[in-house]
Amino acid sequence: MRLLVLGGTHHVGRAFVETALARGDEVTTVTRGLTGTPVPGAQARHADRLDPEAMRAALAGDEWDAVVDTWSAAPVAVQTSARLLSGRARHYTYISSCSVYTWPIALGSDESAPVDEGDPSSTESTDYAAAKRGGELAALAEFDGDVAIARAGLILGPYEIVGRMPFWLRRIAAGGRVPAPGPRDRPLQFVDCRDIADWVLGSQPVGTYNTVSRPGHTTMGALLEEARNVTGSEAELVWVDPSTVEAAGVEPWTELPIWVPPTGEAAGLHALDTAAAAAAGLRCRPMSETVADTWAWLQREGLPERPNNRAGSPMDSAAEERLLALHEAGAG
Repeated sequence: MRLLVLGGTHHVGRAFVETALARGDEVTTVTRGLTGTPVPGAQARHADRLDPEAMRAALAGDEWDAVVDTWSAAPVAVQTSARLLSGRARHYTYISSCSVYTWPIALGSDESAPVDEGDPSSTESTDYAAAKRGGELAALAEFDGDVAIARAGLILGPYEIVGRMPFWLRRIAAGGRVPAPGPRDRPLQFVDCRDIADWVLGSQPVGTYNTVSRPGHTTMGALLEEARNVTGSEAELVWVDPSTVEAAGVEPWTELPIWVPPTGEAAGLHALDTAAAAAAGLRCRPMSETVADTWAWLQREGLPERPNNRAGSPMDSAAEERLLALHEAGAG
């Protein structure tokens, strides 16, 4: 298969390139050429996605069997690419996000849940949810072949530029008493970037899908214990309850990456209905493999610099001290 990846040097894009090359596919990437890790074996082309003429020149007159677009900023870039590639590819996958659903996301939401408004021709990128929804609309409206909208949930695995699993791995590797947000059996839902690539390249799905594991693919306790195992750490995980987290003023999801309380407006982030993707062939590897491979990558390459701080910063020592102090006070 001839594959075009719009992106290809960070996280999901890089996973697509490596997976496709391992399958024996012919891969072309289009990036700015400024950041990320180019994958040997792929034909690298460079263009600013927001410059239509630069994109036209980069694509030249070539054709591909499939296109994967990982763009997360101004939707007009997706609109331009989908127009330019119409008639020159059979299948277009846009990697979207479950952030497009109207907040708060209801427990058990499937693909029919209400979504934010989006403008496919927008040049704005400050509102992530609106930008992703605009990208969806652009791909659906402008590309004349089969389209898959992969609404990814929490994406983990090697090359994770946001740094959620890397935070826990590095913090636990450092040892000491580590505040761990509970309950320990809090169910989690995530997808390894490589599983998205395996699914899209192998199945060529058509339609819109919540692209993430089933709820309860693992738990917070199992995830952090596995992080301790793979790092060989003797860190002590100190389990603090959600009320302590709230009282300490430590933010779920950002300061405590991956985790959100089991109740409240953010609970739906780990409770999406993924039956459609599973029926279409999405398979998620064991959590232990994701954690081990992420740690191995971190040791080889280190965590790349994030191009933006949209995800916020994880907890620092002051936040840890507040959590531990309140936990001990409650225990006493």
